[in-house]
Amino acid sequence: MARKRDGAELDPAELADFVLAYARGEVPDYLAAAFLMASYVRGLSPAETGAMTQAMIDSGSTLPLSGVARPKVDKHSTGGVSDGVTLVFVPLAASLGLAVAKLSGRGLGHTGGTLDKLESIPGFSTELLPADLEAQVERVGCAVAGQSADLVPADGALYALRDATATVSSVPLIAASVMSKKLAVGSDLILLDVKAGSGAFMKTPEDATRLAEACVDLARQRRRRCRAAVTDMSQPLGTAIGNALEVAECVRVLRGGEKGRLRELSIEFAAAALVELEARGVDEARRDAAAALDDGNAAESFARMVGAQGGDPNVVEDPDGVLPLAPIRTEVAAPGSGFLTSVDAEALGRAAAALGAERTRKADPIDPAVGIEFFPRIGDRVDTGDSIARVHARTEAAAETAASAILGALSWSDEPVGAPPLFHTWVRA
Repeated sequence: MARKRDGAELDPAELADFVLAYARGEVPDYLAAAFLMASYVRGLSPAETGAMTQAMIDSGSTLPLSGVARPKVDKHSTGGVSDGVTLVFVPLAASLGLAVAKLSGRGLGHTGGTLDKLESIPGFSTELLPADLEAQVERVGCAVAGQSADLVPADGALYALRDATATVSSVPLIAASVMSKKLAVGSDLILLDVKAGSGAFMKTPEDATRLAEACVDLARQRRRRCRAAVTDMSQPLGTAIGNALEVAECVRVLRGGEKGRLRELSIEFAAAALVELEARGVDEARRDAAAALDDGNAAESFARMVGAQGGDPNVVEDPDGVLPLAPIRTEVAAPGSGFLTSVDAEALGRAAAALGAERTRKADPIDPAVGIEFFPRIGDRVDTGDSIARVHARTEAAAETAASAILGALSWSDEPVGAPPLFHTWVRA
């Protein structure tokens, strides 16, 4: 610890032994906490980050997916507000002949969790044994499940300690955490969506690019194919913020009935997978992905996945009849006329969390029905009295509090402003 504190580079084998010993319970928390803080302050070299990543992989089992014949793609997002890309991408990729075994997490704070969203579908189970997950992927083309306890257990132990020691935001530690889980799964391609903006953990494109490059470098060290996109999270990606609301929105996208940034980003990731795994041209891949949304094939794949995991597949045909609904719906009107210049997306996510849509602590329950629909995009003009949001709440008081928070998260101008780009850059291994 003293050498890392003083800025020295640790021997990779020594670092790996330390991580594995902590995972086995042989290193006390106070020593691991000191290591994390020293790493946060001094940073980790690529070699140190690589050694830490490999040690976390070696701390448990892996998921080779050797029984899946299709080309296999894994996609990960660093998280943001109204980020439903996984719910669209997974069945979309399956409908295009690819295989996706997606291990996802739960929401905490202002960002939603994929497992929480899917569990708002009655009966849907995210607890799959590795053999069952692999069998479903081979049969259906896709599955979304929680990470098993014996897959990269060192990451789970270290993440809990990072959370307690305020060292979560270290780029090398984030990269090791993300990529240990991705590299432990036998996918042919890893796609990363690294968010940048007010609704993301990385607030600037520059910081997000640093993280993307660190993750891609870890894949390169292990000769795994990986592409990372740095994408915009200066505003909610879709319109829905909240679990059942986001599922309903993703169903509309999967059925071809909803345009916008969520659809566009999902198509871009699906096209990137087709380009890398099947050597299709970019324009052809985009057309094929769009067609799978518009002709119903992607929605059919989603229904098959939902049914295979115990959920009600009728959610595709009648989301309002299947998903839970909040009793109170309150419209939020624009206080004046003008152009939307900026959105504090994190504030909107926290407003939804305050309604019960997300957790502030890991043990907190969530309410799948509540949330916010937010309609304008940066650059849009609205007039006084236009509906700019809809709050789904349990009580009138909670709805009023959320409405006030929404209005406080927005900035307006009398002059037109440009819309932010959806993509900032791609990084490729």
